[in-house]
Amino acid sequence: MNPVTPAFVLHSRAYRETSALVDFLTPQGRLRAVLRGARGRAGTLARPFVSLELELRGRGELKNVARLESAGIPWMLGGEALFGGLYLNELLVRLLPAEDPQPALFEHYAATVPALAANRPLEPLLRAFEWRLLDELGYGFALDRDSQGRPIDADGLYRLQPDAGLEPVAHLQPGIFQGRELLAMAEADWQAPGALAAAKRLMRQALAPHLGGRPLASRELFLNRKDSPRD
Repeated sequence: MNPVTPAFVLHSRAYRETSALVDFLTPQGRLRAVLRGARGRAGTLARPFVSLELELRGRGELKNVARLESAGIPWMLGGEALFGGLYLNELLVRLLPAEDPQPALFEHYAATVPALAANRPLEPLLRAFEWRLLDELGYGFALDRDSQGRPIDADGLYRLQPDAGLEPVAHLQPGIFQGRELLAMAEADWQAPGALAAAKRLMRQALAPHLGGRPLASRELFLNRKDSPRD
């Protein structure tokens, strides 16, 4: 018998006549599988933000769903929370290699979904998840020390070199971060003036090299909404 794993649906699209091609997030990483009979009961489960139990069969990279069952009540996301959840799902589909185990990232996601459903402040949740994603993929960097290992100076100015970390600069210029903003991020002190706005800019800069220049569809949805949230 194949092992059963907890899972969430990241993305689903029609495949052949009655099937769907589904990307799942599991502790074993991102798994892609064919869900047959997607127009039936299984198809109603194959939607985002539902905690699932998943069993796959097959030996290749593209497997088949052998069993899909609900593992709890669906988390109902609406408004900004829904768009935030779709944004995180798209990041995972775009950045996670297939079948690369990520148990810690799965647990963080599983905790973030109910937090979104509870309408907790959106931006700190997104920033925390982006940071965890970068760190788990090996792209993280220190927020309280520069690229040479020196403590960040609250009165200093810094720029991000995505492959190295934060490096000091002498003059204010576009894309620069104040040391006090970086130190507030390191402590997740979102009440500090400018910390959330700076964190949004920093995460965009850090993620950009790994997204390959192709825009995020979920970000476009944010921007096209009359009252779009700041992703």
